[in-house]
Amino acid sequence: MYAVVATGGKQYRVAEGDLLRIEKIPGDVGDTVTFDQVLMLADGDEMSFGQPVLETAAVRAKIVEQGRSKKTLVFKYKRRKRYRRKQGHRQPFTAVKIDSIATQ
Repeated sequence: MYAVVATGGKQYRVAEGDLLRIEKIPGDVGDTVTFDQVLMLADGDEMSFGQPVLETAAVRAKIVEQGRSKKTLVFKYKRRKRYRRKQGHRQPFTAVKIDSIATQ
């Protein structure tokens, strides 16, 4: 059984036991979160599609880690103009472990 959920402006295909890194959501390590924007649900050969979301489905997950990813270098440069700007960026993330995919 797997589902497609939407969170943080992105869509993820998840199954029970999966470990995901998603955009940062509020909560502490060990908290349980519920993703109610389930776009698709597949159980064997049966598939259910939402219009746009399935009202009767939910995905429950546990927060494993709150962190920041590796540094990305942002470098702006214009030749012959003595213009250089160097900046770094670290994107915050939340790692979650999928506990269950439930249909109500």
